[in-house]
Amino acid sequence: MTENTTGNMADTADNTIADLAVRPATPADRPAVERLWLMFRHDLSEFQGGLPAADGRFRDDWVTSAFTGPGWAPYLLIRGDRLAGLAFVRGLDGPVRVLNSFFVVRGARRRGIALRAAREVLTRHPGPWEIAYQEDNPAAARFWPRVAADLAGDAWTREPRPVPGRPELPPDVWISFTVPARPDADL
Repeated sequence: MTENTTGNMADTADNTIADLAVRPATPADRPAVERLWLMFRHDLSEFQGGLPAADGRFRDDWVTSAFTGPGWAPYLLIRGDRLAGLAFVRGLDGPVRVLNSFFVVRGARRRGIALRAAREVLTRHPGPWEIAYQEDNPAAARFWPRVAADLAGDAWTREPRPVPGRPELPPDVWISFTVPARPDADL
């Protein structure tokens, strides 16, 4: 991003958002997705207490699932010609879609990119959605209800649920809502 010499941050944010593309990740993108995954898991380790393995990597079974699992779809968030983040969707073959993972690189945050990217991913798959986050993550606790309200108005719910197999962790917060089909979906 170039320096904004006019002093108007709205112009800079609009240019940043206009530069954003969300596209399905291909098998050729997997090395880049794996590197973004390391950054994502590193960020989450602050709230989940996870440490990398002896080889410096975090558990990456969801990366494998995103590329090979039935009902999964990996996405890349791209700003200009640079990677800005990733999103993994699961449950596309079931009644409820789950935004399994969502990450925006720190250098792309606070510019409207996350909201636009989340909206783009979720509206590609209309229907019921669930998204989990940790209440200890203040940015996520502010962001995900905002996304739900943006897409579903007041028609969304929030529910704490225990983390499966991890009784030592506080419950995740799950939000649920339905994304309507876009009017232009048949065009």
